Amino acid sequence: MAARRRANALRVRRLPVPASIRSHFAVNAVRALWIVAGVGTLLWGCNGSGVTSSGGSVAGAAAESPFGARIGLGGASPPASQAGRHSAAAAPAGKDAPAGHPVPRFQDVHRQAGLHHVYLNGERGRCLLFETTGGGAGWLDYDGDGLWDLYLNQGGDATAGPEAPQPSDRLFRNRGDGTFEDVTEQAGIREFGYSQGVAIGDYDNDGYDDIYVTNLGRNTLWHNRGDGTFAEVTEVAGVGDNRWSTSAAWADLDGDGLLDLYVANYCVDDPHRPMECKSRKGTPSVCHPGNVPAWPDEVYFNRGDGSFSAEFSRRGFADPDGRGLGVAVADFNNDGLADVFVSNDTTANYLFINQGGGRFEDQALLLGCATDAAGSTMANMGIAVYDFDHNGWLDVYVTHFRDEADALYRNYGPGGFQDESALAGIRSLTMEHLSFGVVMADFNQDGLPELICASGHIENAPDYPYYRMTPLFFVYDGQRWHECGAQVSDYFGRKYVGRAVATADYDEDGDLDLVVVHENDPAALLRNDSARGHWLKFRFLGRQSNRRGIGARVVVRAGQRQYMQELCGGTSYAATHQPALVFGLGAWKGPCEVTVRWPSGRVQQFETPKVDQAWVLDEAEAAEPSASAGKQPSPGAAGRTVP
Repeated sequence: MAARRRANALRVRRLPVPASIRSHFAVNAVRALWIVAGVGTLLWGCNGSGVTSSGGSVAGAAAESPFGARIGLGGASPPASQAGRHSAAAAPAGKDAPAGHPVPRFQDVHRQAGLHHVYLNGERGRCLLFETTGGGAGWLDYDGDGLWDLYLNQGGDATAGPEAPQPSDRLFRNRGDGTFEDVTEQAGIREFGYSQGVAIGDYDNDGYDDIYVTNLGRNTLWHNRGDGTFAEVTEVAGVGDNRWSTSAAWADLDGDGLLDLYVANYCVDDPHRPMECKSRKGTPSVCHPGNVPAWPDEVYFNRGDGSFSAEFSRRGFADPDGRGLGVAVADFNNDGLADVFVSNDTTANYLFINQGGGRFEDQALLLGCATDAAGSTMANMGIAVYDFDHNGWLDVYVTHFRDEADALYRNYGPGGFQDESALAGIRSLTMEHLSFGVVMADFNQDGLPELICASGHIENAPDYPYYRMTPLFFVYDGQRWHECGAQVSDYFGRKYVGRAVATADYDEDGDLDLVVVHENDPAALLRNDSARGHWLKFRFLGRQSNRRGIGARVVVRAGQRQYMQELCGGTSYAATHQPALVFGLGAWKGPCEVTVRWPSGRVQQFETPKVDQAWVLDEAEAAEPSASAGKQPSPGAAGRTVP
């Protein structure tokens, strides 16, 4: 382990900043201070939860786009049988939470739900690098019944010969009664690779979710036939990357209404001739990734005929020494175009800004999110994307290695990003953890976000006590983050080797539940039993945009407060969340004003007379960007109920 600790010194590097960029930041520093002052007035004036209607504006292009007529939609309430779990008085504040702040409640129900799955990394005491990065999880509705099913990756023994039997990834069908059944065989899934992660997306816009699996070796694309079964179409589609891939994300990168695919690749390593390293004591130790050559990432653009073209460098992407682990696709600069954030292990992050026409440029260093606040590169793992300060710009959270605090990149818009992990209380709370998967969301729907990190080291040596770690759970009080996992669930008091985290409202009661994948331990299904506020939930039905609406941005105005979320591609680590957005409204009972900006640029604006309802947003009801300039939705428009 001494060799590993010594190698860690290589993880921290300070990047030189060109004079042109220093000049850019000198100008933007004043702008950022102005933004901070303005945001502070808006946020803290309303108890740190949302933007006031007098001072705030609808985030992003939606604020400047014309609004069409009110969409005709209705809402559906959760089943009455679910209500009892959430009817208790608000949970008491955790020992490290601010006084009076409600703490969410979760219960691990994987056993009673029939979700029995253990990701096997195949370790045999050799401490191989590729044994440390699996596995993933993805939520999908594979059979079109409106319930979220679950795909879980599997590893096995990557060093075994090609004839050795290996376990398959698993597909679990949601029965709708709180339980799952393993339908892997019936669905035709035969995924025997050493799987790392999974990206779910409807790439052919037929209404059925398809599955892309990242592997150590050839990746796999499973096409959903629409009858409950899948066909393996990797070669036909041309997406069989044979390198070591970790995370991947579906998103419409060129604005043609079709989902493209970004694949993060890691290191060059052959499982049959793996690189092996030793500690000073001569015992096996995981190789530092900086000593292993990097694989460049890849981007596949959708041709619309079931095939893709690999166009990484042709589109302006560059990855000289990345070792990608996480990927998130969202509109980070509010210009209506999808940008790509990539977290790289031991090297600078990338933020590929969409220049239009399907071309990209890395501006991470320019915008302040390539390194930490000190200008040092870190072991960047998972990514969470959320507008935690409600200023209308998407912020970024990146998990790091032990002894490297996680980064909280606050987005100041024209002023770029600022790593505020120390200012927000994150730095001291994460220094002793190594985390991969991460999610930021409003789990108890009080109008303020929470944060979960799946933690666990990569070094499983007999003399190293930090291999297993407790997961982390934070609440946000409007200014600082507070870790209170022990009060959230017994689960957060146990130690695991956590990797992927993915969210979905699998029991359809209106709040977000979690699945967490552990290496060599059962995956956890964390049912959300929080005493909670009011909420709205939105699914998407794209017409001109992609079918699931990935890239859609929604702004909800609830009285004096305003909230913005975007349906991002990727995020977390090796995982896929449900393609739906859930907004916490606190005590607000309605009505709410809702603005939707679709990836196509179409805009919808409507009012929800009630809260605690689920909505399906149909792009067919949206107005063209230039078709109804200046029009406002007419009051009292009729809605149609979602069955």
